[in-house]
Amino acid sequence: MRFLVVGAGSWGTAFSRLLADRDHDVTLACRDPEQARAIVETRRNPRYLPEVDLSGIDATSLADAPEGDLFVVAVPSRAFAEVVRALPGDVPLLSLVKGLEPTTGSRLSTVDSQQSTVNSRQRTVAVLSGPNIAQEIAAGLPSAAVIASEDADLAVRLQHAITSLAFRVYVNPDVVGVELCAAAKNVIALAAGGVDGLDLGDNSKAALITRGLAEMARLGEAAGARPETFAGLAGMGDLIVTCWSRHGRNRHAGELIAQGLSPEEAAARIGQTVEGLTTAPVLRALSHRLDVELPITEGVCAVLSGQSLTDLISRLMGRQPTEE
Repeated sequence: MRFLVVGAGSWGTAFSRLLADRDHDVTLACRDPEQARAIVETRRNPRYLPEVDLSGIDATSLADAPEGDLFVVAVPSRAFAEVVRALPGDVPLLSLVKGLEPTTGSRLSTVDSQQSTVNSRQRTVAVLSGPNIAQEIAAGLPSAAVIASEDADLAVRLQHAITSLAFRVYVNPDVVGVELCAAAKNVIALAAGGVDGLDLGDNSKAALITRGLAEMARLGEAAGARPETFAGLAGMGDLIVTCWSRHGRNRHAGELIAQGLSPEEAAARIGQTVEGLTTAPVLRALSHRLDVELPITEGVCAVLSGQSLTDLISRLMGRQPTEE
């Protein structure tokens, strides 16, 4: 297949290498023409995962991106709508983005269909999620993921196109659940990083992650997702790795904030997109619309607005006892 991967960050770079290793024709589309030129000349991405050999992968600027058999979008959630709007034709799209549309709170798989109606186009969309740390995938370490789409044939076709001995892909029909897991886990990871930053121990972190998973599942149930999705790769799997991995940006951002940095300073220190910072208030607004209680998400939003993390922990621990 001919894949156009839009977004030359860590995940887009690692996924391009994964696709090329499956003998697909891969072009990596960069927002910056200079970055594309450097990749073509050096076979390395100078900004993200520079140790990864990109031989066999073409690169171009987003403005000059060709149409392929499938677009793969790996950009920050805040840029998703604009990028998709600019993609030519009506070929299918695979989203690797783990967030919600910031201005509307919509799931990202619905953004293109909304725009397609205006533009008289109908583009089928699939989403990929799971415990997918880009550095490990780029290194060829064994990983797994799940693909969800309302087009079952597209999901299965992508499953067979992507699956390898190093990257096992499962199919899940629950698009709602997979996308909500992908967005919500980043918010919980901010809180888990706060536990690390205050050195509160493994018991605290395990309890927070477990209650975070319950929080995610409540939101999913209210939105019409399948409960089992939250016990799978997109839910529990991605939540665990995001909250524990030393590579996890959201966990690291939470750690830095707990140590006294502002959210803006933490994001600048990390130097890459920290989706949880964008997603937290959007997820909170969604929970209010669905009338679902998300105490950890509410707490993260309070800390991002300036509340003391120590005060938040006291408030969470002091909540009325209840059943699990």
